[in-house]
Amino acid sequence: SLVSSLTSIKVRKDVAMTGEITLRGRILPIGGLKEKLYAAVRAGIKTVLIPDENIKELSEINKNVIKSLKIVSITDARSVLDYSLTKNVSSIDYAESENIKDVKTIISEDNLPETTTH
Repeated sequence: SLVSSLTSIKVRKDVAMTGEITLRGRILPIGGLKEKLYAAVRAGIKTVLIPDENIKELSEINKNVIKSLKIVSITDARSVLDYSLTKNVSSIDYAESENIKDVKTIISEDNLPETTTH
């Protein structure tokens, strides 16, 4: 959603992702994959991005659930963007991004409340 906000590229509504994202962009495994995939089917999700390290758990999940979803294993945050946004992301030119200008205006020192110490 952060990249979507900065680029004005919409997020696909039929894609879900689960996993822990590290500060360096690695995708770490999660618990409860079975329940998350069942919930995705009930919610009408078509594609689910899961951590690569959770792939081995798919053998424990009902075959009909697996067949009704496109399950993609991911290892890094960049690959999430390829599946979750409606258009490809090129590099962001922060100097020209209107959204960045808006954010800079909102958080400029002139707009911040005076600091109160206790």
